[in-house]
Amino acid sequence: MEEVARIILVLRGHRVVLDAHLAALYGVTTSNLNKAVNRNIDRFPLDFMLQLSAEEYRNLKFQSGTSSWGGTRKPPRAFTEQGVAMMSSVLRSSRAVQVNIEIVRAFVRLRQMLGANVELAKKLDALEKKYDAQFRVVFDAIRELMTPPTKAGKRIGFRAEES
Repeated sequence: MEEVARIILVLRGHRVVLDAHLAALYGVTTSNLNKAVNRNIDRFPLDFMLQLSAEEYRNLKFQSGTSSWGGTRKPPRAFTEQGVAMMSSVLRSSRAVQVNIEIVRAFVRLRQMLGANVELAKKLDALEKKYDAQFRVVFDAIRELMTPPTKAGKRIGFRAEES
């Protein structure tokens, strides 16, 4: 389960799994996985599957610390939770079904963790309103701990597309 959660990336504001990672989980080659997708391309609209741009692909290779990404000539595809679920209709083995179940569970757990953080922030707001300013320092410290760290300087990861 943890293995699946580690391969979920955030790309263009979507949680996705790369085609190579999916293929490894399903026990097929990336080429065969993509052939199956190409044969059923109408099942994978833009909100189910993304094609990484050349820049995203370069950033991904840089972050992974490798000079190549499996020798592929094309940037990888990335599948959203819906795309992974659709994969079970394309790859029909029992292993594919079990893998899909685990991946969908991992996506759900991530959503629950994010939801819990939102819920915690609401409770903190309610407590802050209830108590006077003497606890402001404590509340500020808790909020700071809840905020993901940001590091000034060189950014690592994908940039959000500007509209």
